[in-house]
Amino acid sequence: MAEPSVPVSSRRTVLACAGAACATVLAGCARYNSNNGGVAGSQPAPASTSAPAAAGSGSGTGSGAAAAPAALASTADIPVGGGKILAAKKIVITQPKSGEFHGFSAVCTHAGCIVGTVSGGTINCPCHGSRFSITNGSVVNGPAASPLPPVGIKVQGTSIVQA
Repeated sequence: MAEPSVPVSSRRTVLACAGAACATVLAGCARYNSNNGGVAGSQPAPASTSAPAAAGSGSGTGSGAAAAPAALASTADIPVGGGKILAAKKIVITQPKSGEFHGFSAVCTHAGCIVGTVSGGTINCPCHGSRFSITNGSVVNGPAASPLPPVGIKVQGTSIVQA
């Protein structure tokens, strides 16, 4: 006994309807907003003006004092006459003389590569050989024509933080 055949148009209709159902579900997911309880199309709740204290922040006094900025590095991490590249932050921190710290963009001004090393008094780009001064970010050796832009940093105790 032969199985009954299903007309092609019926298969296409089923597939089209299934596709439309998936699109509808995905569109609903895209409008889902965890800030408003998942109600599609509603506006998110306004941001709070007072943030709760971070877990384990210590005093519990509720003084409302701003938290200290996260340390980029320790002063001990930056060698005198050299520096440290923070590739994830795209920052290079140098210490040309003992106790003198400078921050620069770690993005080479020639072709946008992240600089690779700090040695011999220069910040060195591995892509095309540009070198920049650890003191002021100026071009020491091209092809870069522009200096590395400064990045504001400051020393707080033994920590270096972004200014």
